[in-house]
Amino acid sequence: MKIGIDIGGSHVAAGLINQTGTIICKSEKNISNKLNEEDFSKDLIKTIIEQIEIVLEKSKQDITSVNLIGIAVPGMVSETSIIKAENLHIKNLPIAKEINKFFNIPIKLRNDAKCAALAEKEYGSLKKAKDAMFLTIGTGIGGAVFLNGELLVPKKYEGFEIGHMTIERNGLECNCGRRGCFEKYASMTTLKEKIAQKLGKKEITGEELKDILENIEDAEIDNIVDVYIENLALGIASLINIFEPEVISIGGSFAHYEKTLLNKLNSRLKKEELFNKNNMPKIVLAKLKNDAGIIGSVLN
Repeated sequence: MKIGIDIGGSHVAAGLINQTGTIICKSEKNISNKLNEEDFSKDLIKTIIEQIEIVLEKSKQDITSVNLIGIAVPGMVSETSIIKAENLHIKNLPIAKEINKFFNIPIKLRNDAKCAALAEKEYGSLKKAKDAMFLTIGTGIGGAVFLNGELLVPKKYEGFEIGHMTIERNGLECNCGRRGCFEKYASMTTLKEKIAQKLGKKEITGEELKDILENIEDAEIDNIVDVYIENLALGIASLINIFEPEVISIGGSFAHYEKTLLNKLNSRLKKEELFNKNNMPKIVLAKLKNDAGIIGSVLN
């Protein structure tokens, strides 16, 4: 048995996974990313331990039956630490060491987009593709690339920080400190913030966004969505030109908006000036949805 942990921008999910990649039992808890770095790090570790204990209790398993804990992290990691997770405001957190104080078994860390990509390649939307790309679009934007069936992985860090490529020179300041980053214009967080601002609200939920997008009556909101899709298509078109994928799979919270956002994205991409006009990849949504990060965190 293995335990997969998926750290999101506002939640921690844990799942007990068998040898066929099936989640036997799952638990999830929201976390506040508004705490300072030290308090958030402590809360994160505490929440992970709690979720592990919950899935073990629910499944009536003992930790001795688990041979690996995999952790999907929204940021840059080493073998034992979270080096930098911009959207969580975490730097240099020795997360494996902290968890091993409670559970003394092997721990593997990997960027969350790479985890979800591996799961989709093994069991989901990218299974039949040789050259493919996975994008996770949610709190931020992450990505992974497969060429000839192999995940591209640099020697030092996992790389492919697609969300931090520049699409607007001297543009809006990103959490990473740079300006004009792709995720600052095309993450789901950005779309929610723009619409919430127009409605005079501090924030909107995913369900509220879904209802708004399915029943747009305000021309200004319609324009916000159009600009968002234009920015998303601009970034994706550049990635298509570089990697020439057969298929692009999109996960994260974007995957819950097939009728309202995916269709618009496909229409907009047809208008982009691609270098190879004959190589428009198929754009699909992640099949494993929110389970992809959990499952992929324990894959090789």
